[in-house]
Amino acid sequence: MTSRVDEVGGFELPVWLPAAGRGPGLVLVQEIFGLDAYLRSVASELAAMGYVVGVPDLFWRTDPGWSSGHDEQGVAAAMAVAGRFDHADGVADLTAAVAHLRALPEVTGKVGALGFCLGGSLAFALAAHADPDVVVSCYGSTVPDQVDLLDRVRCPVQFQFGGSDPYIPREAVARVERAVAGREGVEIHVEEQAGHAFLNHGAPQFFQPEPAARAWPRAVDFLARHLG
Repeated sequence: MTSRVDEVGGFELPVWLPAAGRGPGLVLVQEIFGLDAYLRSVASELAAMGYVVGVPDLFWRTDPGWSSGHDEQGVAAAMAVAGRFDHADGVADLTAAVAHLRALPEVTGKVGALGFCLGGSLAFALAAHADPDVVVSCYGSTVPDQVDLLDRVRCPVQFQFGGSDPYIPREAVARVERAVAGREGVEIHVEEQAGHAFLNHGAPQFFQPEPAARAWPRAVDFLARHLG
């Protein structure tokens, strides 16, 4: 497995290549913490599964190359940086990243997206505004208020939420459950005892091993089924 940094429309796109050198493409969309050690570890793990993984630097317009820790000070700094971030610009950057991966000679077949937290919201918006082949959206806080976008989605989508998330009320998650009911190719999973960012094993105050051990394989399986 190797990695490099591509340039896409003014921003950096670190790319992880699988051992075979080729594979389906996957855009990995960051949390508010930026391209930190946790996200890099996820990119490496996905590349080891056979994907060509691109991770856009979403904060490049205001805070290029930025990342923070996961302690109280790091969360406060991340919230401040995220407050300067424009979601429409982020969707445009993800759209450009999908197009870039599709054009790479190393990418064979389809291109999908997987996002956490901020990235979960943006990945869902990407599914509605662009043409990824599959999307996994994990605990995206703006998803419940944008369920009307489902009518514009043409690719398979998986949503994952924590049922005890202090940032996304359970009733908001229920709105998503009602909106996806009966929709072909769309599924939702709620880990009732999990809070926010429960998959983030780099953040002890958020990570919850038991729900993560169920949720992560579901996400990986969904990607494999739809990307090959």
